Amino acid sequence: MGLASTGAPWFRASMSSSTFSLLSPRSPLSVPISPSLNVCLSSALLSRRCTLNFRRSVTENRVRKVSCSLLKVEDGINDEACELVSGVELSLGEGADNIQAYLFKAVKNNNGTGILLLSDVFGFEDSSTREFAYRIACNGYNVLVPDLFRGDPWGRDRPKAMFEEWIGRQDPQRVAKDIESSTKWMVDEFVAAGISKKLGIIGFCFGGGRVIEVLARDGGACFGIGVSFYGTRMDPSIASKISVPVLFISGDDDPLCPVNVLRDMEKSIGSGAKVVLFGERGHGFAHRPASPEEDGDAEQAFTMMRNFLYDGLVVNNN
Repeated sequence: MGLASTGAPWFRASMSSSTFSLLSPRSPLSVPISPSLNVCLSSALLSRRCTLNFRRSVTENRVRKVSCSLLKVEDGINDEACELVSGVELSLGEGADNIQAYLFKAVKNNNGTGILLLSDVFGFEDSSTREFAYRIACNGYNVLVPDLFRGDPWGRDRPKAMFEEWIGRQDPQRVAKDIESSTKWMVDEFVAAGISKKLGIIGFCFGGGRVIEVLARDGGACFGIGVSFYGTRMDPSIASKISVPVLFISGDDDPLCPVNVLRDMEKSIGSGAKVVLFGERGHGFAHRPASPEEDGDAEQAFTMMRNFLYDGLVVNNN
């Protein structure tokens, strides 16, 4: 049993085929999202399923379209309701520093806030990660998901015995530099344009561990808030350098994210840090729910994260 759940289903929301335009001072985003808006989807859309079609373009930095295939269309629902989020593949940096990324932009109720989402070991193209990023964007945010593994994510078909060898090839300095490049791009697009005052950062598993490192290095310069879902390979000794609110979400039965480590970091960070544990939950339940029970806990975890982000980024930026 986890925490009391909302009972709402985990869903895959529909995506828009509308084109995307990058932010600039000449193209300000629309009004902030209402605090009473739980999600931007109507209840009728919950029965829809979306096929994501990320088509590669032959031109660097050209807008890519995200198409929506409705397997079931409710009577009386306008197809324009599907146009909630647009997506674009990006190429950040040049030469050896070049990395790929994907940006989800809220089409409706865009609150002008940028979120950096760091994936788990399965990488930025993984469907669970992209669906979660899309759902965040549905709540008014603009979410950048960088390729932390330079085209070499961990694959489910690889022998587990090879994992340590693979993770050892992911040079921490290179990963940190790629995250810095992604952050700089977001600062240029959102903060420099006078839209966001601070960015938010979210991470799962491998990415959740990197959230702690990023916030410790950043010192509140770029990021105003962070959310770490069952972070792995975390260093509690650097937590005291974090100066912004952090929400830790994990299961109490996750050997990859020990509860005592989370509690130590919560104490080190102090005011603003919060650990939320879901009973009898292991690793990955919030973005990869594998049962109806995990669906409910995943829904509640998402709601906690959404409220945390809204209070810390949208309300405090107004």
